[in-house]
Amino acid sequence: MDMHEIDHAGARGAARPAAIGPTRQLAGFVAGLRLEAVDGFARHAARRHVIDTLGAMIAGATQEATLAVERALRAAGVAPGTVPVPGAAARHDLLSAAYVGGTAGHGLELDDGYRPGSVHPGTVVVPAALSLAVSRGASGADFLRAVVAGYEAACRIAAASHPRARWRGFHNTGTAGVFGAAAAAASLLGFDAARAENAFGAAASSAGGLFSFLAGGDVKRTHPGHAAREGLLAALLTEQGLAGPPGVLEFREGYFNAYAGGDANSPGGEADYRALDLLAAGDDHPRSRYAIANCYMKPHACCRHIHAAIDAVLDIVRAEDIAAGAVESVAAGTYAVAAAHGAVGWSEMTTAQMSFPFVIATALARRRVSLADFGGEARRDPSILALAARVRVAVDPALDADYPRRRSARVVLRTKDGREFERLVPEPFGGAGNPLGDDEVAEKFLGLATPRLGAERAAAALAALWRIDEVPEMRALAETLAA
Repeated sequence: MDMHEIDHAGARGAARPAAIGPTRQLAGFVAGLRLEAVDGFARHAARRHVIDTLGAMIAGATQEATLAVERALRAAGVAPGTVPVPGAAARHDLLSAAYVGGTAGHGLELDDGYRPGSVHPGTVVVPAALSLAVSRGASGADFLRAVVAGYEAACRIAAASHPRARWRGFHNTGTAGVFGAAAAAASLLGFDAARAENAFGAAASSAGGLFSFLAGGDVKRTHPGHAAREGLLAALLTEQGLAGPPGVLEFREGYFNAYAGGDANSPGGEADYRALDLLAAGDDHPRSRYAIANCYMKPHACCRHIHAAIDAVLDIVRAEDIAAGAVESVAAGTYAVAAAHGAVGWSEMTTAQMSFPFVIATALARRRVSLADFGGEARRDPSILALAARVRVAVDPALDADYPRRRSARVVLRTKDGREFERLVPEPFGGAGNPLGDDEVAEKFLGLATPRLGAERAAAALAALWRIDEVPEMRALAETLAA
């Protein structure tokens, strides 16, 4: 059964029984999902996003935040396990592998996302699904089905919450992400709708993640790891008989009221979410109604909210051959959520990747925004600092009104000799409407995986991943991905 056969076929405006709330609607979708019923476009998107996420996990396995998580687990007395983590040398228990893998995947700001929900689903769903698939001897097809289910849960819940949850200080990757991990695990464990709903009820109490990372620190990197572990644990608790609350998304004291508050007409107040058509939250790709088909991938190693402005700046300086030293000022108009990054500093790699002025200055000076541009030396580069002081960011009311349907930016660049150039980027490169090609997905993966795995093993892993739904058992592939 595919999502079109659950309740209302996921179609907008179609009737759905009033007694079925959004939690049970999602649970029914997860329980009824069959990979063979998923359209070919979405299935290929799922392969692409698995490849993209695993590349980010492999490269992020040696980042300090990931290593700190592994040290903390050892300090807590957690014994080594048998589950491999992409890019990592150590083997962990099932829950710790999901936590380490989720942290690694988010550690470099290269992981995918779903624009309408401002959420990074891959770095939560893929580590949780991979860890459980390896532990339970699941096939590649089972794994891919679980990934589709997990993306649907994380993306739709985040879209139904955003941007209200963001303005309340919550990071959707950590909060909505926990349901994505629970959904992936429920799919792999073969839960019926009642047990899937129970898993969501248990997972909701572990939803967490604040935007306080904008003030500094590396805790943001752990948000998907926490969500992957806790969502997975919620499913395991369900398997062992722990009762969770039903209707946890729409309940008066449930997820949506707690994390998102009221609707557009009553900001901050209670709303009645019982009639919410959850599978229609956000938007869809013209070729598929599955959320995974409408997710983006990152060509630049920084916060996605800055990508439209990066594309605009790069287009100007390349087309007009403008040297960084010739730039007098850059004025970026964008939506409010993105403009909030205009006040973020760059004392650490994490904040630098979130900082509108630093990132745009980097694009001007380097004509790129890569991982190599956020180290300590780069953050102290006098030429970058001088350019960052010339960058101004403001809310453009028209672009803000179009958010989250689009993540747009309008950039006006002025040169010291009086010339002025303007670009409007309605949606940045890597989005579902302007996607990376398969060759670019492969190039990104190999660029991230080869330094850790070596060229031969990285290429073999990539070849297997393009055919993942034909893999009979996931452990061998997972071992190939580990260091």
